[in-house]
Amino acid sequence: MLMRLLVGLAGLIGACGVAAAAAASHAAESRNLAAIAAIALAHGPALLAIGLAGRSRPLALAGALLGLGTVLFCADLAMREFGGQALFPGAAPFGGGAMMLGWLAIAAAGLLSRPVGSK
Repeated sequence: MLMRLLVGLAGLIGACGVAAAAAASHAAESRNLAAIAAIALAHGPALLAIGLAGRSRPLALAGALLGLGTVLFCADLAMREFGGQALFPGAAPFGGGAMMLGWLAIAAAGLLSRPVGSK
């Protein structure tokens, strides 16, 4: 179930990344839109790969952490861009920290997992 959720989240994050990139190309000056596009278009494919190929619970949980961080970070930047205020105090740093922990958890899951076919 979590892997299917990660695939769905990857699609939503990817779509938001494309939309943010398109909006940034028309905006006179917006660092937030460019940052949203970069983060979403980098993390969306990673979540898709985990959701499609992930076979372990640690990897699924790492993907969930990465997805949560990406959503929080991008949502905070979008709120700042379009609403003029933060999603909640500390949302972007919390999201960024969750993304970093997600990537470290992915590394740990890869390094500590057993090779395919081993017992």
